[in-house]
Amino acid sequence: MPGMKKPVSVLVLIHTQELQVLLLERAAHPGFWQSVTGSQEDGEELRDTARREAQEETGIVAAPESLIDWHVSNRYEIFREWRHRYPEGVSHNTEHVYSLCVPRDTPIVTAPDEHLAHLWLPWKEAADKVFSWSNRDAILMLPLLQEESSAC
Repeated sequence: MPGMKKPVSVLVLIHTQELQVLLLERAAHPGFWQSVTGSQEDGEELRDTARREAQEETGIVAAPESLIDWHVSNRYEIFREWRHRYPEGVSHNTEHVYSLCVPRDTPIVTAPDEHLAHLWLPWKEAADKVFSWSNRDAILMLPLLQEESSAC
């Protein structure tokens, strides 16, 4: 029986004003680092998906207005090993990018079933460490967004 996961997700870059980026190590793939990600649930607005995923994966409770919608989306092929989670015939996902600026001393509590560890890295180092091209590209855009936004 095919899964029911929606092929719509969020990528949430959690960062500091100094452009330190929070990365999470995937439990299912040790050595694979990423920002917060997660799929939209039925009836959920994308901003709410971003808030929920940030809280579930890091323990950070963010006010809705603190999440910045980049109005950027990426479409990519879903890894074959994860396609069983989606309806039959679904092979691509659309990811929507958000960011959240927090103080560096914000406590991080990772979901142990999803992540083994977390770390803060300067944005360039973080971009080099993530495994996903869409995550890398978003991190590389972060300084420009920071200049244009007063979100931090």
